[in-house]
Amino acid sequence: MVSVEAEKMEGAAVRPKARRAVLAMPEYHPPLAGRNALRLDFNENTFAASPNVIERLRQTTAEGLTKYPEREGIEAIAAAHFGLQADQVLLTNGVDEAIHLLCAAFLEQDDEALVCTPTFFMYEVSAGMMTAHVTKVQADPSLEFPQERFLAAITPRTKLIMVASPNNPTGAVVSREHLLAICAAAPQAVVMVDEAYYNFFGESVMDDVGKVPNLMVARTFSKAYGLANLRIGMLAGCAELMKYVRKVSSPYNVNGVALDCLPVALADEAYVAWYAGQVRVGLGKMMDGLRALGVDFFPSHANFVLMKIGPKHADLVKAMRARGVLLRDRSTDPGCDGYVRITVGVEEHVTRGLAALKESLMEIGWTPDEIVAAQSVAAGEREYE
Repeated sequence: MVSVEAEKMEGAAVRPKARRAVLAMPEYHPPLAGRNALRLDFNENTFAASPNVIERLRQTTAEGLTKYPEREGIEAIAAAHFGLQADQVLLTNGVDEAIHLLCAAFLEQDDEALVCTPTFFMYEVSAGMMTAHVTKVQADPSLEFPQERFLAAITPRTKLIMVASPNNPTGAVVSREHLLAICAAAPQAVVMVDEAYYNFFGESVMDDVGKVPNLMVARTFSKAYGLANLRIGMLAGCAELMKYVRKVSSPYNVNGVALDCLPVALADEAYVAWYAGQVRVGLGKMMDGLRALGVDFFPSHANFVLMKIGPKHADLVKAMRARGVLLRDRSTDPGCDGYVRITVGVEEHVTRGLAALKESLMEIGWTPDEIVAAQSVAAGEREYE
């Protein structure tokens, strides 16, 4: 007869456990605490959403907050705005959820997902939850997209490919020609092109949605539209594939306030064009300023610049925070040791950011010579496969 104490000990040893894939997957911990400063760290709109959106928010009623959100009518409006059919569009809780839904809909346990690193970390997180076979093609030190090596990594087991263009954190772009070549090389796979930073660059494969059967395009309204706090994004693809994504989506995945504001944000094209124009001018000013300071960087096509600071990367982030400016240290990204990313916003914020950067570099005793020394060491240590 088992004693009561033995039963208690046996019960104490049994605990719920997560799936092996969840235990093995990497974790994403965004450093969001204490961001009461100039936000040049998360690639957000640094200014504001459209004044029309703010006015729409003021019209939110107490009764409206009691209702479940209705997504379909707003999806039809968004689809029409982008020249698509309603059944080709799914609104999502940011692009983060779109990535998660694609992985849930199209990845079996033994399938392969393919990404190029460095890139948006949530690709690996979401894919790793479904399969242990996440193939990462590492960019070489130039940080350009490695098209030939990427194509060579496609296998018959590749079922989901995720490419960001412009890429985060580099700002590199992948040409439409290369993206369509990837789709053609992997007809058995869904190819998601993440165009989160499209508004600052302008080149897109959105017009190929429906024509290329395995192509999907993700867009966010967190960047140029300034709706990051409302958490709304969009996934577009052929109707047949979209029905599977819709099937795994929650029916109330996007909140009603975001749905109410989206048509207003889409309609104010002049505001989005103004903000994107501010960023493009600011991007040129930022890169010119970095050249003047002797800071090496990757030429960007987005609303941020990846700067090569070297061993003093953490010191720079700390010094900038002390001056009320937030940067994002990207040194833990594959191939980005010593890199720090700075967001580009409206002209005033670019000016403040550069002024603080100049002071901070002087404070930490940074010189371009440190980068040359670090590059010499890295050249002998790293291989790219």
